[in-house]
Amino acid sequence: MNAVAFEDLLRECAPQVLGVLARRYGDFDAAEDATQEALLTAITHWPAEGVPDNPRGWLIQTASRKLLDQLRNEQARRRREVAAALREPPPPACAEEDDSLTVLLLCCHPALTPASAIALTLRAVGGLTTAEIARAFLVPETTMGQRISRAKQRIRASGTPFAMPSGADRLKAVLRVLYLIFNEGYTSSAGPAVHRVELSREAIRLARLTHRMVPDDTEVAGLLALMLLTDARRPARTGPSGELIPLADQDRGRWDRALIEEGTALLDAAIVRGAVGEYQLQAAIAALHARAARVAETDWPQILALYGLLERMTANPIVTLNRAVAVAMVHGPAAGLAAVEEAAERLQDHHRLDAVRAHLHDMAGDTETAQHHYRAAAARTSSTPERYYLTLQAARLHARIAQPGPF
Repeated sequence: MNAVAFEDLLRECAPQVLGVLARRYGDFDAAEDATQEALLTAITHWPAEGVPDNPRGWLIQTASRKLLDQLRNEQARRRREVAAALREPPPPACAEEDDSLTVLLLCCHPALTPASAIALTLRAVGGLTTAEIARAFLVPETTMGQRISRAKQRIRASGTPFAMPSGADRLKAVLRVLYLIFNEGYTSSAGPAVHRVELSREAIRLARLTHRMVPDDTEVAGLLALMLLTDARRPARTGPSGELIPLADQDRGRWDRALIEEGTALLDAAIVRGAVGEYQLQAAIAALHARAARVAETDWPQILALYGLLERMTANPIVTLNRAVAVAMVHGPAAGLAAVEEAAERLQDHHRLDAVRAHLHDMAGDTETAQHHYRAAAARTSSTPERYYLTLQAARLHARIAQPGPF
């Protein structure tokens, strides 16, 4: 088994093992720790000894033993239950209930902050270690460990039993967490790289898992379609040195057509089944970009209409900013700049506000103002590739200003 298949196997088994232990022993926190220890044991032993015939059963048995060791040390009064549990045969490979969705829903508990829910989801459902998650988010391992520990404490304090949570709000929280994980992977908010592929890839894997569990939910399908259509552009999004290449300048021949076809099929099937939600609208916008063979063929009026619907649905200032760009493409930069002001107060410290203003002033021929906003945007972003791109645009405009005119 190659390294990628080995890693995928462990990540697929992780929530299933955790679900079995949490159901069996009623302690999510202890079950999660034992699952992580079992995964680490597998990473140590399987490459040399070979993957067992029943990897899920092996992990469940190993995690159970580790959990029971903890229970022995902590609660002597449970010796009889421990002995009985040790006599249980290992569960079959896939015959037991798959608790993956239950674990995912629990990790996105409404009592958790988005940052805590993301961290706990990546550890409990994604099977990532605390160190891997810390590296992905550029924080010390101790910080991430504390974040995960606090998340588990909040779940414990809430008194939520390990059972399938009900209600659309909980699934909506799951989709929001997966969306945030994907966005951080596709456009890193800080650090030296444009992408953190491990995060976007994990978000897509978890979205596929969720879609498999609830195939009739149109917003789950919409989110997966959005991820696939967006991730299809990743190969063309950076240059040879890792520099950022904006959408208008990308080589569309490098876009992943298989992902585009899969995402478009998911979206088309979802839209005809019921009410359209925010992820379906975003996916529809991404599909319009994907269908344009050249920048000039982009259906900007349709994109503008979709952004209008999305803005009314979400009241998100970033959506307003994106709509302003579409307004500029349809009605000209002056109209776009007027639309930008609708989001200015809520985004006054965000680098994207200055970046969009710079782009639209550049379109309007106001070179000096555009240069000023590019510099302001570069100073505010924490992403090294974005800062480099924005600084380069400011330098380009500076050269244009400094260039002497004809005598």
